[in-house]
Amino acid sequence: MQTRRLIVTLLCLAAPSWAAEGDLLRGFDQAGTKAQRALETKILGVPRPERVRESIRIMSEEPHHTGSEAGVRVAAWLLEQLRSMGLEADYHEFEGLMPVPRERSLEILSPTPYKAKLEEPGLAEDKDSTDAGQLPTYNAYSPDGDVTAQVVYVNYGMPDDYAKLEEMGVGVEGKIVLARYGGGWRGIKPKLAAEKGAAGCLIYSDPRDDGFYQGDPYPQGRFRPKWGVQRGSTMDMPTYPGDPQSPDFGAKPGGRKLPLDEVRTLPTVPVLPISWGDALPILEQLGGEVAPAAWRGALPTTYHVGPGPAKVRLKLAFDWNRPTGRNVIARIPGSEFPDEWVIYGNHHDAWVNGAVDPVSGAAALLETARTLAEMVRQGWKPKRTILLTLWDAEEWGLIGSTEWGEEHADEIRNKAVVYFNTDSNNEGILSLAGSHTLERFLNDVARDIPDPKTDDSLWTVMQKDELKGASDEKKKEIDSRRDLRIGALGSGSDYTVFIDHLAIASTNTAFRGNNSGGVYHSVYDSFAWYERFGDPTFLYGKAMAQVHAVAMARMADARVLPFEFTNFADTIRVYLDELGKLDPDDKAELGRLEPAWKDLQAAAQEYETAHGKAAADGYKGDPTKLNAILRTFEQALARPEGLPDREWFQHQVYAPGFYTGYGVKTIPGVREALDRKDFRLASEQAARFVGVLHLATEKIRAATTEVKKL
Repeated sequence: MQTRRLIVTLLCLAAPSWAAEGDLLRGFDQAGTKAQRALETKILGVPRPERVRESIRIMSEEPHHTGSEAGVRVAAWLLEQLRSMGLEADYHEFEGLMPVPRERSLEILSPTPYKAKLEEPGLAEDKDSTDAGQLPTYNAYSPDGDVTAQVVYVNYGMPDDYAKLEEMGVGVEGKIVLARYGGGWRGIKPKLAAEKGAAGCLIYSDPRDDGFYQGDPYPQGRFRPKWGVQRGSTMDMPTYPGDPQSPDFGAKPGGRKLPLDEVRTLPTVPVLPISWGDALPILEQLGGEVAPAAWRGALPTTYHVGPGPAKVRLKLAFDWNRPTGRNVIARIPGSEFPDEWVIYGNHHDAWVNGAVDPVSGAAALLETARTLAEMVRQGWKPKRTILLTLWDAEEWGLIGSTEWGEEHADEIRNKAVVYFNTDSNNEGILSLAGSHTLERFLNDVARDIPDPKTDDSLWTVMQKDELKGASDEKKKEIDSRRDLRIGALGSGSDYTVFIDHLAIASTNTAFRGNNSGGVYHSVYDSFAWYERFGDPTFLYGKAMAQVHAVAMARMADARVLPFEFTNFADTIRVYLDELGKLDPDDKAELGRLEPAWKDLQAAAQEYETAHGKAAADGYKGDPTKLNAILRTFEQALARPEGLPDREWFQHQVYAPGFYTGYGVKTIPGVREALDRKDFRLASEQAARFVGVLHLATEKIRAATTEVKKL
């Protein structure tokens, strides 16, 4: 594998094509750039922080999980708001498996009995903490069960933790494991526990990660209080997300569904989240070896791993309901290319009141919709169709977006240009992740949006933040690149069906800072918390609306779709170098990837040079065929057979890890085989990825042929 130095050399070679475009917006000629700049100036003036504040206040007024009456009211309010803006809007209804607790109990039987509280007390400082209609503290999709066993403390309950326990001679067969939140997605914890033979799983929030160790707990500060509990789904989403009973086909109300005994994504051992207040009496009664130093949290006890002598009884029972969910979808028809879709989504359902997650993002989307609707009232007609989507049942397992995506899969593959996603939003630094063919586009948008609290652009603030504490090598790379690197997408929000399954170029964007932790998925995720600690001025909700209104308008009106391939090729180079470190002796024959990557990089540079010339000449030809190639490029990176043992995940560059849940694994077929030291499978997957690179290269070359005609 070649070294990182090659990246700098190749990027330096690309510099002339950047300069050739001058001040033109990518995808626009001179006249188009002038008109677009004028439109975007008006766009930036529309969003208002006070409207963002009011939207958050209204939507987070009461608990509104999918299937609740309040959930129906929130969806109806959103539909009314969108229609009042003059937008075409309607519901897309679906159903899904969404169990709710009928019985929950946890008690220590010996040595010292204790009955867990399993509830979050109301606070005088937060009126919403005592609202009626709150879902109790639980993990969705846990099976029913009544288990009595000794406890073993397993740290975060991730693969490395079980490896350490094996070194210590500690097994979990027949035991109930106690894991702390963090280190990986919650759904992996009961999955691994079951694979290791455990009979049940408890997950608690240790204050070292999320509580008084980090800062003052709520209501004095922003962090999780003693009795705060993180609810959440434990569906095996790395296998497939969405309704567990309708894999790869839409879950229409009353439609076909798999029997429960055929579902592959449900946990097999009972699992329950608890507060550190309820976890401490268990930890205090564990014996065995003292836990390794890295496993020790911030509670006032010596951390032992067990097993026992603490013996607990965990009893759970659920109503296995299939409520109807309501996605809310608004449309602005395209004036020239109505069958090309630019989509932006955020979810509206919450575990409880959800002021941060998801309402802060939903309010920004609503302000984006209002901004674009105002531009339409002033005479703007976007060339491409714009869809603004507010998904339901995201919290259960990305159900609303997945069911819409699966139901309309062929149409989306044929029509979607890009999917923009947001979720929670807070005061802080802009965070960008997504398809690397959009890296240039996202950087350019960030350059053109003012930071809410400084005289700099969002991009400049991001760059300054990246330079803080960076190594000399990292600083050199930042200085050498035109664009800041964006993250890769795994899973955990509604972009999943679009990028991982349908292979639509996608992004995920948020403002993130030090003020985003502490009350996630609890009753304390309220308007009172958000107004104090989330985004007190609501200026970052305004900025998020500005980012997406500009991005949507720019993508909708570009004469040539603004995808770019040299950054994509550079990123693939980085991923290949990482694979090389996992297999330094090339047992998986990764060397065969090298010539395929060189062809990709050369094609990317040729396109960029040709595009720069066409842009400077004003795109004089018809770009219809070119845009069709660009719109469907991401699909060249997918394979219909999907990844090993999880065919739903078709993208071959990005996927959530099988044992990370949300966290991304890049070139996942090869990488995960190497992680398991399965060099035969890694070799097979490398051969497959060579084919993917060849298809991508052919697509880029076809685009180059077309762009030269302009």
